[in-house]
Amino acid sequence: MIDRRTFGKVIGAGAAGTAAASLIGPNSSAAAASSSSGPGAEGAATPLTPGTGSGSVPALKQVRAGELNVGYAEAGPADGPAVILLHGWPYDIHSYVEVAPLLAAKGYRVIVPYLRGHGTTTFLSSTSFRNAQQSVIAYDIIALMDALKIRKAVFGGFDWGSRTADIIAALWPKRCRALVSVTGYLITNREKNKQPLPPAAEWAWWYQYYFATERGALGFEQYRHDFTKLIWHNVSPSWNFDDATFDRTAAAFDNEDYVPIVIHNYRWRLGLAEGDPRYNAIEARLAAAPDIAVPTITLDGELDPFTPAGDGAAYRAKFTGPYDHRTLRGIGHNVPQEAPEAFAQAVLDVARF
Repeated sequence: MIDRRTFGKVIGAGAAGTAAASLIGPNSSAAAASSSSGPGAEGAATPLTPGTGSGSVPALKQVRAGELNVGYAEAGPADGPAVILLHGWPYDIHSYVEVAPLLAAKGYRVIVPYLRGHGTTTFLSSTSFRNAQQSVIAYDIIALMDALKIRKAVFGGFDWGSRTADIIAALWPKRCRALVSVTGYLITNREKNKQPLPPAAEWAWWYQYYFATERGALGFEQYRHDFTKLIWHNVSPSWNFDDATFDRTAAAFDNEDYVPIVIHNYRWRLGLAEGDPRYNAIEARLAAAPDIAVPTITLDGELDPFTPAGDGAAYRAKFTGPYDHRTLRGIGHNVPQEAPEAFAQAVLDVARF
């Protein structure tokens, strides 16, 4: 899930081709949203009908990249401009099952990788540190781009995927053509994370405190299916996904490194677990909250409990290039799966900035 400091701003801001055909789902939602702070006129807010997230991915591909063997889905022409779509937690590549074919049909080469610890992405060495600090996940994606000979891409992401895309846009802008980031600016500052939030905000992050305990790690291991399904319901209250949709994604959680990666990620954010010292310098740069200058569209799900108040105002200053913000009415946390057409349209629009 997203960074706990972002949710705190809610309180502080005033709230107490063939490949394409194989991916497409039959019930994409209508793309409608309010738009602000960017080019074009602001439209009236129109509720969105959450997407079904149905459809299927083609046969997965695997490639050695950095310290991983990365599993990924690919759609669209091999010589098309690249779009890399990054999932969050507790989700997987099926968050983009309806987004990818929409982009592929417009001529984009769409790459949707499993993040470390998910699905068919595995470590090359059994002795590698199962590290999930924010910078190492960004390095994974840079390594994937190198392995696939992708020089530059449009990035889209939510949750862990937004954070990873934000980092690449901030630190490696030559690799990022443009950015679509759900919930805006999610780069983590661990020192700020040490400061308590108002009780209502802390309550929303209950699972982070659970993960901080050994009881929580054991419970997550034992009940990962029920645990993640509960999170889906809590953070996407209007999304009436069926069991088959959830179970399809939950298969990605059977990776033997899934629990260690998730637990380390959340403990690291709270300063309860150390990262790899090799990344200390890059984490220092990230702690300084670098601006993002590449063309960006930020998206907020209106019903996502982690959406900051103020229609993107909480993070607007961090985006210094061409920019637009859109709030998706009636949509929760898993934006690309709940509102695939709106997400795909944002990618198409930002690529033209």
